[in-house]
Amino acid sequence: MNKYVISMYDKGQNEAGPKAKVDVVRFLQNDGFTGIEFYFNGRRKAELMSIIQTLWDIPHRLRPLPLEVVLFQYPAFNERTNKKIVTQVRKQANSKLFYLLHDVEALRLRRNDKLFLQKEINFFNQSDGLIVHNDKMLGWLKENGVVKPMVSLQLFDYDNPQPLLEGRPFDRSMCFAGNLGKASFLNKLQLNHSLELFGPNQQASYQQNIHYCGSYSPEVLPQKLTQNFGLIWDGSSLEKCDGVFGEYLRYNDPHKASLYLSSGLPVIIWKEAALAEFVHRHDLGLVISNLHELDASLEAVSQDEYQRLCANVRKVAQKLRTGQFIRQAWHELMSKEQENKK
Repeated sequence: MNKYVISMYDKGQNEAGPKAKVDVVRFLQNDGFTGIEFYFNGRRKAELMSIIQTLWDIPHRLRPLPLEVVLFQYPAFNERTNKKIVTQVRKQANSKLFYLLHDVEALRLRRNDKLFLQKEINFFNQSDGLIVHNDKMLGWLKENGVVKPMVSLQLFDYDNPQPLLEGRPFDRSMCFAGNLGKASFLNKLQLNHSLELFGPNQQASYQQNIHYCGSYSPEVLPQKLTQNFGLIWDGSSLEKCDGVFGEYLRYNDPHKASLYLSSGLPVIIWKEAALAEFVHRHDLGLVISNLHELDASLEAVSQDEYQRLCANVRKVAQKLRTGQFIRQAWHELMSKEQENKK
């Protein structure tokens, strides 16, 4: 059976954005998939490039291929390219088309846009099944009209080339990795424990014990994460995760969680985040209500407790580093699809 993963990447993106999609292709190759990649540059004539993709690149690349089974990494560049990929695959009789959702825009940048919500739900229902982030996202999609089979990924895998660090000195230090321009809570945060920041768009200065340590590629960054915990937080508030990206944490699996865990780091996460349940169930770190309790929560962790967390994280890290979450989700989706045929 001919199986393909279709992905679209932004060549102008220097952050870790494309890594989740690249890793999916790499890991699913072990299950007999072939990757089909399209590229655009979001910084140069993006609209024109999407038209070229739609009129030439996508049909030219896909038309000759025997697209029996396709996993489409949604979204591509825009609605035009999303639709063209799907219509081109559907031109082949008996093709099976599945989506891996990296983002649900009706939950993110298009929140409260009812017209867009209906369009996105209708688009999801054009698939034969979906892999979604977690059960919270799955439940929301079902409530809003998705009728196709769905399975939860649980975590995005992370191809981590750095050795898994063991025996970290226990000092209750933390790190935070990501686009620092979206993390304005850092400007207000005051801590007794050390927090080291990694990523673009840093501020000129931060409060005491918060230090900027540079921006690195997704392959090099794990080498720098020698702290004790990885912080997962978003927005402007110390009381809760707020704003577009803070609210999105209620439903998505942030890729920084996979970065931290694959690097052997226990995490600290907001209790309302969708991923908090997974962290709590597998004992992978601390679940907190707000950032005011951060210092006290760290102080309450003994060295023995920390070593227990690290041992649990190492088990998950090995799964993330070998693509077990995407491969397991794919096989689960295929089982659901077979059940629906009966």
